[in-house]
Amino acid sequence: MSIPFPEVEGELRQPSLLRRFAAMIYDGFLVVAIWMCAGFAAVALNQGEAVSGAQIPLLQTVQFLLTFAFYAYFWIRLGQTLGMQAWKLRIQTLDGRHISLRQALIRFMTAIVSLACLGLGFFWMLFSANKATWHDSFSETQLVLLPK
Repeated sequence: MSIPFPEVEGELRQPSLLRRFAAMIYDGFLVVAIWMCAGFAAVALNQGEAVSGAQIPLLQTVQFLLTFAFYAYFWIRLGQTLGMQAWKLRIQTLDGRHISLRQALIRFMTAIVSLACLGLGFFWMLFSANKATWHDSFSETQLVLLPK
């Protein structure tokens, strides 16, 4: 029951690996800002003391969940994070619709595995017939380059 995106003029192509990485770096700055806000809140809740000991895994879990929430919100609602908007990229289903929460979760978790394997899941697109990364394939989504 996903919503189709409005039609765009011209053919949608697969973006280059460089363009994907540029959008990731842009979004990375936003994610670090979110982590910093979570850290500031944790310190404030800890009466101004640094987070330590058993509190660290809790803070890391909150940061992980906030990161997923950031990506899931933008992917599901708009099809684009802010970095993707800047680089004219959009995430969609294979038939051109908004992705689901399930697809966002699969994409997010598989992208982490892709990065953990020294980026192999991303570089896979250079050898894939349909230019798909691991997280594209497993989540049945595609990243497209929007026309100017």
